[in-house]
Amino acid sequence: MNLDEFNSDPIAFLKESFRQAVKTADPIEIVPSYLPKLPNGKIMVVGAGKAAASMAFAVEKEWRNKIQLEGLVVTRYAHGLPLKKIRCIEAGHPVPDLAGETAAQEIYQAVKKLTADDLLLVLISGGGSSLLSLPVEGVSNHDLKQVTKELLNSGAPITDINIVRKHLSRIQGGKLSLLSKAPVTALIISDVVGDDPTDIASGPCVADPSTYRDALDVINRWSVDAPTSVSSHLEKGLKGMVEETPKPGDPRLKHSSNYVISTARESLLAASNLAKKIGLTTISLGDAITGEARDVGEVMAGWTRELVLNPDPMFQLPLLLLSGGECTVTVKGNGRGGRCAEFLLSTALRVEALGIHKRVYGLAADTDGIDGVSPHAGVYFDPKSILTIRSQGIDPRALLDNNDALGVFEPLKNIITTGPTRTNVNDFRALLVI
Repeated sequence: MNLDEFNSDPIAFLKESFRQAVKTADPIEIVPSYLPKLPNGKIMVVGAGKAAASMAFAVEKEWRNKIQLEGLVVTRYAHGLPLKKIRCIEAGHPVPDLAGETAAQEIYQAVKKLTADDLLLVLISGGGSSLLSLPVEGVSNHDLKQVTKELLNSGAPITDINIVRKHLSRIQGGKLSLLSKAPVTALIISDVVGDDPTDIASGPCVADPSTYRDALDVINRWSVDAPTSVSSHLEKGLKGMVEETPKPGDPRLKHSSNYVISTARESLLAASNLAKKIGLTTISLGDAITGEARDVGEVMAGWTRELVLNPDPMFQLPLLLLSGGECTVTVKGNGRGGRCAEFLLSTALRVEALGIHKRVYGLAADTDGIDGVSPHAGVYFDPKSILTIRSQGIDPRALLDNNDALGVFEPLKNIITTGPTRTNVNDFRALLVI
């Protein structure tokens, strides 16, 4: 895209920025350079997450028939790929289901059989916490689903949710590596702020610094109505009646190596480079912008107002304002729309209220291709979007209050539908100020 094309269609530019962000996180391009040396024995490949199938595909493509290769990866429904040696199972996300538990049980048993001559290659990406669900003894899958739903609806950040998950799992929180006699190499695509392996898919191969006390604090802080079995297990852990997750420095994990191979920051940089090539100013706020989606949207609108009304020679317009991270939505209504759609509707409404809507375009989308429970990757607005939806007799503020952002963007056809991208480096947000 050149400057003339940008000037004629700013929305097309924003869409291309999102495509570049996703392309930068493509596992098929990234995984091969991180594969370890071949072992004397066999390689067991296991994994979980929205990128698990494409990561496994990359492993098979690179090693082909060179080694004894087998394994099982779990991904979200509709995210699978046809594989030759590594089985791919689809399961529930963001709420765990029986398919995920069955696959996790099979992985659990297979890893226990490995020897010191083998290698365990673990492919981890966002979504793995739900997909690799093997609850501890005494907690049913039904109860695990219930507490997960409660946590998701409470507005708790994903790091808090995963603290609870790690203490209810037989695999997460470093426990998968504890099962393996073989050396462990974990390749990780990060979807969390800070890119700490312990937070990604609840850290199945890395030491866990959190405790049962922390898990109970999360339950109480977010007023979660946990099933009795969940509360009982966490209380037992607090009293020392149940073993803690392995902690940093635990010698039992010295055979486990974790490598973060793709991050949101790298995808934001790709979008920034695209903008710079055609002469746009860019500001990246980084990949740690979190909080309640509608609140973050209002703050972002405030920043754009400053850029419009108080020009700074350092930040020449047109300017692209980028950010990543994972917002939350405290669900109070019964509408449709993920966190990206809710963020962007809030931004658009605040931009209008501040009187700068003629100067601002916006796009927000999830790099995995699915914004929450929405069928779309994301949404966008232009200077006329809010005026147009009101002319159709639709009240965008009422829809925002009902958590129904798609009630605005779908009638406008301002939606981005990619289908599963089979990667996941969290949310992508771009505001274009002209």
